[in-house]
Amino acid sequence: MLSFTPPERRTDAQGRPYFLWDCDLTIEEFRARLEDPDPEVRAYLVGKLMRQAKPDDVFLFVRPGEIRKLWPRLLRYLGRSREFWTWLFDTWEAQGHVWR
Repeated sequence: MLSFTPPERRTDAQGRPYFLWDCDLTIEEFRARLEDPDPEVRAYLVGKLMRQAKPDDVFLFVRPGEIRKLWPRLLRYLGRSREFWTWLFDTWEAQGHVWR
């Protein structure tokens, strides 16, 4: 069971998500950029999300299947969180999880 950050705590007074402390985007602008047609742009943003947000909150913005599709591109953007995410997805796959 996932434990998402409550909606009232996800953003500051200007609508910026807590995990985008280093740039000035609202949550709506961030969601729109996650739809960029360029997979490299999407990989960068998903990697930033996976690196800076609570792991449960990642799945409010992107589905596991999209993460797996972008995996080769986004690995370089995961920083120190790379080991965690690799372990998580490897564990899920070992349990037979099917990505959508």
